[in-house]
This record gives sequence, structure tokens and C-alpha cells, in this order.
Amino acid sequence: MFLTLLLVTFLVSVLACFIVVRIFDKPIQGILNRIVADDISNAWLKYVKFAIFVVGISGGVRIWALERYVNPNSPDEKVLVLNWERWTLDIYSTIIQTLQSIAWMLLVFFTVALIAYVLVRIFELRHSRPKSPERE
Repeated sequence: MFLTLLLVTFLVSVLACFIVVRIFDKPIQGILNRIVADDISNAWLKYVKFAIFVVGISGGVRIWALERYVNPNSPDEKVLVLNWERWTLDIYSTIIQTLQSIAWMLLVFFTVALIAYVLVRIFELRHSRPKSPERE
């Protein structure tokens, strides 16, 4: 029963990551195309998608929380029994933790991308202004 729960939480986490990647694919691609050279923006896009899966799955499938179904915390405690209520809570927790982990990762990504975008715009504006005759 434990292995089934582990597999189900993994699959739920992968599905949540897949949905998030599909939702944010175009915005991330647009940002990367704007701030990174075109020839490497696709590679960065693949890396960001990979990072979403890694962060989401590692945040959603909490091995330390699932261990309580195999090993008790102390010698006096019993191993928890997997019933439908615990299945429901663990699957719900997997969804929430996966989305929370991805949200933090995307927040960091978009913050760094915003700073990079501002720097690119400043650089473009400085190079697009014609030089004044007084400075020459």
C-alpha cells in the first residue's frame, strides 16, 4: 500500500508540474527571447521547464512525510495505517506542496527576469540616443 501511495503522489506531482509548464510555456519563452540571445533562449527554456519538474516533484513528493507509514517516529509509536482519509490528505498535500514549490521557483525566476529586462532596456536606451554635438 505504501508503494502505491508513493507512486500515486509522484504521478500527481508530475501531472501538476506538466500543467504548470503548459500554462507558463509562452510567458517564459517570451521573457527568455527578450532578455537572452535567440540562439540560446530555447536551451534556457528547456532548462527552466526541467527545473519546474525537479522543484515541483521534490517539493510535492515528501519522502520524510511518507516514512511515517513505514517507520514509527519513536519505539512507543505504531506505524500509521493508510486509510482513505490519509490517502486524501496526502494527495491533497502533494498537490499543494508541488504548486507551492513551483510558485517560489517561478517567483525567483520572474524577479531575476524583471531585473534583467530593466537592465536590457537601460542598455538599449543608452545606445539608441544620438550623441549630442556638445559632447563630441
